[in-house]
Amino acid sequence: MIMKKLLSTTLLSVLFVAGWSQKPVIPMVYDVERTGSHYAAPTMPAADQLPVLRELPDALEGVTSFSDWTKRRSDIGHMIQHYGIGTKPAVEASQVKARMDGDTLIVDVTVGQETLTLKSVIRYPKVGEAPYALMIGTDMIAVPRQLFEDRPIATTTFSSAQVNDYKQFGRHHDRGEHHFDRLYPGLKDNGAYSEWAWGMSRLIDGLKQLGPEVTKIDVKRIGVTGCSYAGKMALYCGAFDERIALTIAQEPGGGGAAAWRKSHESTLAGKNLEDLDKTDYHWFLESQKENFHGDSVYRLPYDQHELCAMVCPRALLLLGNPDFEWLADGSMLPSAQAALKVWERFGIADRMGWSIVGKHGHCQLPQTQWPEVQAFIDRFLLGCPVDTGNVRRVEDL
Repeated sequence: MIMKKLLSTTLLSVLFVAGWSQKPVIPMVYDVERTGSHYAAPTMPAADQLPVLRELPDALEGVTSFSDWTKRRSDIGHMIQHYGIGTKPAVEASQVKARMDGDTLIVDVTVGQETLTLKSVIRYPKVGEAPYALMIGTDMIAVPRQLFEDRPIATTTFSSAQVNDYKQFGRHHDRGEHHFDRLYPGLKDNGAYSEWAWGMSRLIDGLKQLGPEVTKIDVKRIGVTGCSYAGKMALYCGAFDERIALTIAQEPGGGGAAAWRKSHESTLAGKNLEDLDKTDYHWFLESQKENFHGDSVYRLPYDQHELCAMVCPRALLLLGNPDFEWLADGSMLPSAQAALKVWERFGIADRMGWSIVGKHGHCQLPQTQWPEVQAFIDRFLLGCPVDTGNVRRVEDL
């Protein structure tokens, strides 16, 4: 009963920031996928007409108050789609039909004459009362299960292959042959990350459509997490769907939180990093490499700190592992620091943090990092009064 009372009175929907007297509350999460959907895309010049920007672009350009952030965030999202990953198409509520089969969420998405079916098994907790918070793993949850045990948090997995079955190893379809392409043949040049983010949003559509009475899930308390390529996926999903309250991107590497510009400079200095020239282009628009390879990266009108910033004002935790040079954590740190300025501008810096710690395997979070992850989970999924203001840990980098 104490937990139930706490959840009804905590920071799950909105938070009044101390010192912002007579100013608007800053939401913790939203009811819609994209608050800025009414804004048209900004002008998108040809790549060779873009200005050279040696430093990381200003994520807060044109922002003087929180009310300006919705449009700025929309502009950043348009740029990332146009130059980087391809279009994440909008879907009307009438195009989605959801149902539960036991503990399995089933979502049918129909576009024209084509239907794509997504399935996701929900694992419910043994403690607490419904509706539960939900942590969604992108292909899997790599953070230790112990962080969810004995807590009223349901878990599930978004199987990305149901949308775009590309994988780095083994058999897979090519561009134009994925399930997503049946629905959107005009978007066959998309990178996988736009399509995977689209699929994640359709699962959330299904949860919202059925409601907590059917799903036992509180859609205002959804988190997403993944590691490595799936850490990138989690970050794109969290950035492009404002119904996700907490994003935990674990060891996302280049193309995730690491700034392309910083990785390019480190590569020139002799480091072997996943930079814009050396990443997997099934994940991105092939035109990204054509337009922004080498020193042309300085013409990119955004950088990955702005992908991170798109999560604001919701919660974001970045996890790094400097033992693996390829992951470009030396580029993720300045990117994270630049992104943090957005949360700081609105007085909510305690909603964004990072923990970069080595001496462990890839996607094997050591126990020394568990308390930081647990703090973000407890605060932003359960509404516990936990201090997350000092999660800025860097070791072994």
